[in-house]
Amino acid sequence: MAELPKSGIRKFFDIVAQSKGVVSLGVGEPDFDTPWHISRAAVTCLEDGGTHYTSNRGTVELRRAIARYLLRRFGAEFDAGTEILVTVGVSEAIDLAVRAICSPGDEVLYHEPCFVSYAPTIRLAHAKPVAVATRAEEGFRLTVAELERAATAKTKALLLNFPCNPTGATLERAEMEAILGFCEERDIVLLADEVYSELNYGETAERDLDKGDNPGTLPSFAGFPAHRGRVVLLNGFSKSWAMTGYRLGYACGPDDLIDAMMKIHQYGIMSVPTLSQAAGVEAMERGDRDVERMRREYRKRRDYLVPELNALGLETQLPNGAFYAFADVRSTGMGDEEFALKLLKDFGVACVPGVAFGACGTGFVRMSYATSMGKLRQAVERIGRMLR
Repeated sequence: MAELPKSGIRKFFDIVAQSKGVVSLGVGEPDFDTPWHISRAAVTCLEDGGTHYTSNRGTVELRRAIARYLLRRFGAEFDAGTEILVTVGVSEAIDLAVRAICSPGDEVLYHEPCFVSYAPTIRLAHAKPVAVATRAEEGFRLTVAELERAATAKTKALLLNFPCNPTGATLERAEMEAILGFCEERDIVLLADEVYSELNYGETAERDLDKGDNPGTLPSFAGFPAHRGRVVLLNGFSKSWAMTGYRLGYACGPDDLIDAMMKIHQYGIMSVPTLSQAAGVEAMERGDRDVERMRREYRKRRDYLVPELNALGLETQLPNGAFYAFADVRSTGMGDEEFALKLLKDFGVACVPGVAFGACGTGFVRMSYATSMGKLRQAVERIGRMLR
């Protein structure tokens, strides 16, 4: 524990908390409130006396709603009784999966740049994290060639996140199938963190759900029936439904592995808050319009921010998912931490140094566009002033 680093994001935002008038493009949290009909389901649950323990696996109602949703949206089929576990956010789901799979000394591949918890979570399971590089010139896409170079006889699992935090990168179905083939050949488990799966701007067509348009299916590593025994799907409600404070996630996979994960969850957590689970059912059953409304707004913000950053000389690829722009600041002659600190202290805009997401993020900064257009315009003006 003494050797484990603190989160690079939270460490940086200790400084933000002490600053006034800051425009924050930092924390990866939707600026929308949870849609009221979803929160109302939690209120109704409370009013009806829903203040007791639930099954360790989660309520039957929520697990069935998750199963129906995954089949409808991703073409992924899971048994609600044996293959789904409700967790305290996706973070717990990742932790449970790694601990259930790994013995001390096992290796887990993960890509960089990536969410800050991956390497520490693997280390907490007494396994060895092995970073696999993704690069800007390749669109931060994960390739089988890089995976092959990193894999050894000790490789037990691959942990990945697409659409990706912090780069916004996505994968095409053919790339996903190639990665699944790599996992089959190596006999390793694929841990697919797909918490941003609904926020995909590449493969989802604009649609008007109020007029009855079918939302269609989205790409998922769990949507390949030939590989279903190889994949553990890790997902949740925080990003797509703006439910970060509900701390609600889930894991889906082979029944024996889910059962092992449930044991750890059972002794460490017991069960997920009842009110959160009631809200989750409402989100899964009647939340499509809310997700689409927020997705369209994020896309509009992305289409404003990224061209503006490029016009200022900060080379930034157009992200196809999530709600982050990963801007290259090397042209300024400053390191990413130096750039972020100067931008914060002298010009009042908060972003996250890319090195917080691993060595491959060095020279970049993450800017979240999960904030209003007015604040984005203000941030762009201040960044421009700094660069001038």
